[in-house]
Amino acid sequence: MTLFGIIPVRLLDFIEILLVAYILYKLYMMIRGTLAVSIFAGLLGLYLVQFLVNATGMKILQATFGALSDIYVLAVVIIFQPEIRRALQIFGENPLFRQVFTPMAYEQKSVVEAIREAVEAVAGFSERRVGALLVFKRYAGLRTYIETGEAFNTSLTRELLEWIFDTHNLLHDGAVIIAEGRVQAARCILPISKNQRVGPTHGLRHRAAVGLTEETDAFVVVVSEETGRISVVEQGSMISNVTVSELRGHLSEALGLTRVSAAALASSED
Repeated sequence: MTLFGIIPVRLLDFIEILLVAYILYKLYMMIRGTLAVSIFAGLLGLYLVQFLVNATGMKILQATFGALSDIYVLAVVIIFQPEIRRALQIFGENPLFRQVFTPMAYEQKSVVEAIREAVEAVAGFSERRVGALLVFKRYAGLRTYIETGEAFNTSLTRELLEWIFDTHNLLHDGAVIIAEGRVQAARCILPISKNQRVGPTHGLRHRAAVGLTEETDAFVVVVSEETGRISVVEQGSMISNVTVSELRGHLSEALGLTRVSAAALASSED
């Protein structure tokens, strides 16, 4: 096959074009709304200037850009380190690699109990307008963030969460990290997102939830102490004004409950 009758084109070329387009689209979606967009535009402008300098034969500027070109790759790695890490994480979350290297071997029964207790606690927080930040571990390890808080490693219960997020308790100011149906730590410090898409109406808890899910595959539940609204955050995206029933469904899906377990959980709450 030839294009315009002169350029030979193979089926593999079309596949390659589609792959490149898909990769560029995913990269754009990854950095959209972040400072990386402005930085990328600046680097692109710098490259265009270098192209014009080389085309016009400006010797001094050519020598300057030639010296700088040796550190371009290193500069890109440093500047786009969060985006590169996120891209590698997305690649590692491919189901094939995920099952081989990081299996999420949760016991369905313990997860069902954890979800039930967590949903009941969040419903109470929402009704009383108690701020809360709950992190549910999935595949990616959260040890770095667990070590910033107070270790627990105990069964998740509604009473425990209510005690932790009591405003008179020093542990309430931070995140609770939950893994395999157990509370691993409380008062944990999470990274704050700089994403410009996080609206000004959202406070520090919401930005911390988005920040963590930008760096890991964790599933986060946030309760606003100003409005009592429940939000869920995953992969840097937030869904606000979630009902208790919807929260139960989101948690069941995020933590990989089977249809039988999810149905049992839903029926037990009715």
